[in-house]
Amino acid sequence: MTPAFALEMLADGDVQRLSLRALHRPKFGAICADWLTSDLARRIAAGRKQPLAKAIGLNKPRTPEDGPLRVLDATAGLGRDGFTVAMLGAHVSLLERNPTTCALLRDARVRALAAAGARAAAERIEILEGDAATVMADPANRSRWDVIYLDPMYPDDGKSALPSKEMQLLRELTGGDADADALLAPALAAAGRRVVVKRPSKAPPLDGRAPSLCFDGTQLRFDVYLCPFNA
Repeated sequence: MTPAFALEMLADGDVQRLSLRALHRPKFGAICADWLTSDLARRIAAGRKQPLAKAIGLNKPRTPEDGPLRVLDATAGLGRDGFTVAMLGAHVSLLERNPTTCALLRDARVRALAAAGARAAAERIEILEGDAATVMADPANRSRWDVIYLDPMYPDDGKSALPSKEMQLLRELTGGDADADALLAPALAAAGRRVVVKRPSKAPPLDGRAPSLCFDGTQLRFDVYLCPFNA
């Protein structure tokens, strides 16, 4: 089965969303990047004490001179974690190498800018299209971000439960993140303060490198690598 995809605008009441449809999977529904869902609102309501926020460092006090925390979400996907971090006060760069995924992210940002409760966060978000390793290795980007966040797709080993339809489609669209281990070294070299890696609870650390500390969720964890030498 050869994957084939189409982007189309779909209406949900008065709202138009750019959506991705898998032509080779007619029984799958279309997916979109939607940052205005009730599920995401509940995550945001958990505030800066949730594991993601703690791992990023949003729970630490910052002075006016420090300014907002600058975060690069280098494997942005559909942008939900990045938007959550922006809603909690950070400036966020969402980076994706797949042009179709970038189009979905840009559409999500446009809709967030039109929503009163999300506008300020959406204004703190920029969307970048490019290869993460290349962007992070650019000397001009060294310490541009305080935190670099990596959430690579975990490879399908055939033993885990079937991933969600959304994850299946994204994996087929992008080809997955087989090069994920190679992202840690350039991230550590580029981040101003720390690198955060989202992993399934039982997964080995990225590139086999033990983190400085971990923040555990229910089914996943956030591995934190401190890099004070870049500060």
